[in-house]
Formats: sequence, structure tokens, C-alpha cells
Amino acid sequence: MLHPLPPEAEGIPSPERFTYPFCYQPHPLCQLAAKEVIAHCYATPDMVPTEGKMFGVLIVEHEGQRYYLAAFSGIYNGSYHHDGFVPPICDLQHGYFSEEEQRIVALTHQINATTDETERIQLKALRKEKSNALQMWTFHQFRMRNARQEEKDLIEIFANVKSPFSEEEYIEYKEGRTPNKPQPKIGIPPGGTGECCAPKLLQYAYLHTLKPLCMAEFWVGPSKQNEMRIEGNFYPSCQHKCYPLLHYMMQGLDVEENPLMARSKEKLKQVRFIYEDDDILVVSKPAGLLSIPNRDHKEKSLSAYLHKLNPDYRLMHRLDMDTSGLMLVAKNPTATKSLQAQFERHDIKKKYVAILDEPLLSHTSYISHQQGTISLPLSRNPFDAPRQVVNYRVGKPAITHYVFKGENRVELFPETGRTHQLRIHCAHPDGLGRPIKGDILYGTRSDRLYLHAESITFRHPTTGEWMTFEDPAF
Repeated sequence: MLHPLPPEAEGIPSPERFTYPFCYQPHPLCQLAAKEVIAHCYATPDMVPTEGKMFGVLIVEHEGQRYYLAAFSGIYNGSYHHDGFVPPICDLQHGYFSEEEQRIVALTHQINATTDETERIQLKALRKEKSNALQMWTFHQFRMRNARQEEKDLIEIFANVKSPFSEEEYIEYKEGRTPNKPQPKIGIPPGGTGECCAPKLLQYAYLHTLKPLCMAEFWVGPSKQNEMRIEGNFYPSCQHKCYPLLHYMMQGLDVEENPLMARSKEKLKQVRFIYEDDDILVVSKPAGLLSIPNRDHKEKSLSAYLHKLNPDYRLMHRLDMDTSGLMLVAKNPTATKSLQAQFERHDIKKKYVAILDEPLLSHTSYISHQQGTISLPLSRNPFDAPRQVVNYRVGKPAITHYVFKGENRVELFPETGRTHQLRIHCAHPDGLGRPIKGDILYGTRSDRLYLHAESITFRHPTTGEWMTFEDPAF
């Protein structure tokens, strides 16, 4: 499984610390290894992609020499095993798992065949019992190691972790087949945990006493429907399955600090106050600063910064971390109530400016009209946060008006305020078909995300006067 690095790797130094897998710039060694893996896939008959899949590479040191390991997530082209790629941590294609899975499938056929409602209820209960038991058995089979050579199974690792509900439960609720919203489970790992690239690579390295140096994950093949993945692009490890697991598996490694932490300290210094009176603030947020805290950033966010200035200050809306531009702040409860009402009535108008990339190679067409409206329903992907997806079945309405101001420059006027709305409406084949330049989730990395909230219009909460503020960018 050890692959020599290409000749171009000579002279490229190893990183001082291991990759923080949830936010990283791929190391040059990983970029070279990934290029070889993609070439290998297209040169090997049973590896030519029939569907898109996440792959990963891990640069390791063994007996003073550097090599790379390669892996793919889950099953690729119908198999867990392909020559040259690390094996699965737990092979679920054979043995007890496969046999029990066939029994569960047989129960489904029985359920579909019977017309006796009492029998259907009994069979469904039996199927659920067997499915839950098989899932728990599987979680115990995944015995995961870390760099200290400690070992725990998935149930032990996720003992105090809140995991999302299953995709089936989510769809049933969204389509109205179950009345109650599914709730996250404490201590139960999401299905498929342990089958992603990163844990497979680290597990193999630990089992064979290889020293991990750096790691990266990238997409190979066509994008899955509505996911907007781009072949050759690097992506962070997933949150729900891999965040708790990799934090355990990296114990004992010297891991680099989350780059967002160091960057946020500098970004806070770039916050600009555009306007201030007794009731409101209008501020300009730089790209790269969180609007509100997340679990990795308890303090380094614009909201936390404003709260330190005055606990009554309230940020009235959000911008994505990588989006720059104008934001509205209420300085007292009366102003908060007034501005909240304006947002709820859609009285507040915002204009964004974006620079677009060229159309994705996988898109056969894209909108070329100079102006128009995009209406694509959006839904969060509960299994790969923070990504959102277009979902015509259960997505919430999302409407964006656009006007091109040049070949690549476009003004965007959101009528709704869904998460990542503008980014998806630009990138999706049924939208503009052109991702925003620098969009690492739905497009291709650049020096920044070229999306900026350029102007905002609203009524002053005390005087009722219409006010418009502008902050041009790029």
C-alpha cells in the first residue's frame, strides 16, 4: 500500500505539524499524490469512475523515507477492495453483516407483498429491531486506533456525542409521513462512520507503524446530484461522522491549529464601523470572520466582539464566514424589535456583488441572460454540514434576482435569506451554472470568496426614515 512520491517531491519539505482536516490548504506533497491517484483511476479499467467519490491521500514516513497511502470512501465501483488502496476498517460485504442484511431485505419484500395490515405492522417492527441490532453490532466491530496506540470502538468514541438522525427519518418527516421532527441521538454514531477516507488512512498507518505527516481529501468523478463537487478539488473532512472520530484518532499527533482561529484574531481588527447613532450600527465585516460563534470558535466572531462592546448590541442578520460586507446591528431592545419586524416583512433590501468563475465542466449549459430570477428550493444537508443542497421534494423556497454588470460580475438581490442561497443559486446547473470565484464548497479555491454585501436599505427604527448604506468592494 506504500506508494513512492513522484520525483517532483524531491526538495519539498515535510510539514512541521499534521493537517487539521476540517480546514486546510492541501500540502504540495498531497497535491502531487492526489494528481497521481486521479491519473491512476482513469488509466485502470476497474477504477474509471462510474460515479463521483471522495478519495484521500496520507503522506507517511517509514524507515526514513516518505510515501503516500491512498483510500476512497465506502464502496467504489461496487467493491470495498481495489489494488493499491487501503482496505476497509471493517469489511461489510461478507460474513455476518451481509447475511443479516439479506434477511432484512427479505423482510422488506414480505412487507411489500402482504395485504394484512396486522402482519405488516409486526414485520415492520421485526425489521426495525433487526436493523438496529445490526447497526449496533457494526459499530462495535470498528475498533479505532489513535497515535498513542489506544483503541476504542465507535460506541465508546461517540459516547457523549450528539449525532444527527438518519436520512430516512429526515425524509419521512419532511414529506409529512411522520408528524414529529426526528431528534438527534446521544451516543449513537451516524451510519457509515469509519468508512470515510481519513479514518481508513490513519487506521492503516497506525496498524503498520507508519508516521503520518499530512493528509488531504479530494473528489474524483462526476458530481452527485445537487452536491456540486468538482473533480480534483480538495474538501474538508465531514463534520457529523468524522469530527468526533478524527479528534480521537489524532490524539498523539502534533496537529496544526485550526487555521480559522489564528485568522479570526486578525480579521476582527479589520471590522469597520460605517455608521452609528443611539439605536443602530452599520458595520462592514471582512471575509474570513464568522458572524456568530460555532463550536470551534466560542469567542472569535463578530457577534461575540459586539457583545463585548455592549451586551445589548445584537447582530440582526448573518453573512457566511467567507462573505464580506455590510451588516446591521441594533443597540437596544426597541431597535431590535423594529428591525426584526422589517426582516420578517422582507422590507429590508440587500444587494450583493459577486465575481463568477467559468462554467463547471460538468455543466452542459448555464444561464446567459443579463438579468432574471432564480428560484431553487434549498435544504441543509444534515449529514455533511455546512453544505446545503437543492431539494425539490423538501427544500424551502429560495428566490434570488440577478443582473449581470459584465461578463463575470453580477449583482444579486436575495428575496429570501436561506443559508448559502447565493452561492448555490450561482453554482447550480439550474441556477447561473457558474460558481462564485473562490467558493471552496461549491466551486474552486481562490484567494478569497468573491461575494460582498455591497448595500443595505431599511427604515430607521426610531425616525422611520429610509436609509441606504453602501460599501463597494472589488
